[in-house]
Amino acid sequence: MARAGLTTERLVRAGAELADEVGFDQVTVSALARRFDVKVASLYSHLKSSHDLKTRIALLALEELADRAAEALAGRAGRDALTAFANVYRDYAREHPGRYAAARFRLDPETAAASAGGRHAQMTRAILRGYDLTEPDQTHAVRLLGSVFHGYVSLEAAGGFSHSAPDSQESWTWILDRLDALLRNWPANAGT
Repeated sequence: MARAGLTTERLVRAGAELADEVGFDQVTVSALARRFDVKVASLYSHLKSSHDLKTRIALLALEELADRAAEALAGRAGRDALTAFANVYRDYAREHPGRYAAARFRLDPETAAASAGGRHAQMTRAILRGYDLTEPDQTHAVRLLGSVFHGYVSLEAAGGFSHSAPDSQESWTWILDRLDALLRNWPANAGT
């Protein structure tokens, strides 16, 4: 019999909190059972495995990120939209490092197709419509933005920019300005 008060949703949210505290790689069903002071077996009526738990945390993180990004993008275009979108990712990674790592968890193709990950790509493409890019340049630009945002956030989280001038925020703003300039002046037929 399942312990009263434990639900899949509650366990996933607790797992996401645990990921933020100790790191996504450290999240297991056993660690979650210790958090609730229950036996591991009592969680298996809600979760199939640690992989299932991590998948569910990844889906939660992707949904949270997509919701934040959609709210930040409402009514914005061009550089304003680009900056808002980028800041959502950076702020989320700072506030929820474990969940941000979870959003990078490799999902099986069927789960990925049904996840909020598609919303992220759609929002990125919506931002790029303001820059008048056509295919295949738009796909290249989606990958460029994702690489820059994730790369910067990952390096910053690892302390890569903490011991040098200029400060990290100044560099972030400079990078977003240069990305905007690149997108506005994208060379014709750059992707061919």
